Amino acid sequence: MGGFEQRSVEVTFRAVDAGPSVSGRLPALLAPAWPAYRAWFLRDGEHQRPSHADSAAALHRHMPELAPLYEELVHAVGGGDLQARFLSHWCPPPVATACSLAVWNRARPVLVRSYDYPAALSDTTAMASRWGGVGVLAMSDCLWGAVDGINEHGLAVAIAFGGRPVVGPGFGIGLVVRYILQVARDAQQALQILDRVPVAMAYNVALLDRAGTGAVVQVGPDRPTTLAPGLTAGNRQGWTEWAEHAAACGTVEREQVLAAAVADPRSTSHTLVDQFLRAPVHRDPATTAWGTLYTAAYRPDLGTLDLVWPDDTWRLSLDHLVEGHRTRRVPAVQPAQPVLPVLPVLPVLPATFAVPV
Repeated sequence: MGGFEQRSVEVTFRAVDAGPSVSGRLPALLAPAWPAYRAWFLRDGEHQRPSHADSAAALHRHMPELAPLYEELVHAVGGGDLQARFLSHWCPPPVATACSLAVWNRARPVLVRSYDYPAALSDTTAMASRWGGVGVLAMSDCLWGAVDGINEHGLAVAIAFGGRPVVGPGFGIGLVVRYILQVARDAQQALQILDRVPVAMAYNVALLDRAGTGAVVQVGPDRPTTLAPGLTAGNRQGWTEWAEHAAACGTVEREQVLAAAVADPRSTSHTLVDQFLRAPVHRDPATTAWGTLYTAAYRPDLGTLDLVWPDDTWRLSLDHLVEGHRTRRVPAVQPAQPVLPVLPVLPVLPATFAVPV
């Protein structure tokens, strides 16, 4: 792994009510973040990103219910070609992460997710919205996407990278999660969406609805959508295909601990959340560049999101979001060499992408 330079950064988590329209507060949120989004979006060269026409056509074809919101948002931010392509989330630059998932569908159902990613590259915004008349509370991704969230019907969704360096034509998973939260009422409808909407990379997707129906779903650009055998996931899809990634982020160890916690008859929803705050599931940001930035716990019966850290919990409610922020000083490390090895992507189409580290 090499040496690390120790430092710390201030990370501000925000709770924002985006209201009933994507043209309300989102343009103001995009403006200060656009230089960083733009640099990431064009990191492989503009020619590697699909055209505005192709991006919009893909969104209209695969997520027609989301298309009016997309067009309104593009117009609200100025209608620029590059911003329109970015906001479509169609064939974005690939990103690998190191998160964990668990679904608890016994008493007091809860969906729990750790978010393991460099602090400087994270949105850290809990966004409530009522776009199209549907209430959603989600941790945002690339402005209007979501890495985890819950809707007014009590459906919770969260993602973890699937540990496979394959890339193909599809959407960034964040907009797929947003789409599910906007249109699906339960886990079965969410599964149907995951079965038909193409994704650009491999992901594990956790689902839990108000009725207690839970599942972990494996998606990717090169294989059919599959139900995982259990209710937990790290960064694999059944077996280790990217050994270097699995070793660097402790995937196997995290999966074993979470599977045991869910299977233990003495466990409760609260002890499961506590397990996410301890090693190896919680990864200390002081010792790895991909440490745990936060843990999210969604309770469909209450419509709440708990942002949890070992020393604090911030409860947010879908029904009544109180805007605010929590600023945390996060220990961080700068690796002296890459945290993960640079591996060639196993291409589907096109064969022009590379997984970052």
